[in-house]
Amino acid sequence: MKKCSRSVHHSLTELNITPLLDLGFVLLVIFIITTIPPVNDLDLKLPTAARQLKDPPRKANYITVQGDGTLYLNKKKIADASEMLQTLISLRTDDPDLNVIVRGDAHTKYKQIRAVLDVCQQANVPKVDLATDPLK
Repeated sequence: MKKCSRSVHHSLTELNITPLLDLGFVLLVIFIITTIPPVNDLDLKLPTAARQLKDPPRKANYITVQGDGTLYLNKKKIADASEMLQTLISLRTDDPDLNVIVRGDAHTKYKQIRAVLDVCQQANVPKVDLATDPLK
């Protein structure tokens, strides 16, 4: 008696390529989708960009308060707070975006710095900064 029939041997020796064809078609579709160039169906003349120079940074105005209470505005000695107020108002009318940096000596009392800040507020100075030395 035969242990195996002929039809069983015949079906085992054939290679089923249907799953391989499916894989090939899937890969073909993926490659077609990923390699299609973008469609430009309209002919447009795009404008060219112009190089615009940045505005130069505004000059900072320095108010220096020394330890003895002497006031300087941009290295020019100021007699008192009323003169500083008038000077700041005239600077603000020339430059509405006035930038002031207050520099105080380490031995300056806080009330002198506070008086300068009050004058800047009365003159409606929009940007007031306090200068300090960085930590070492």
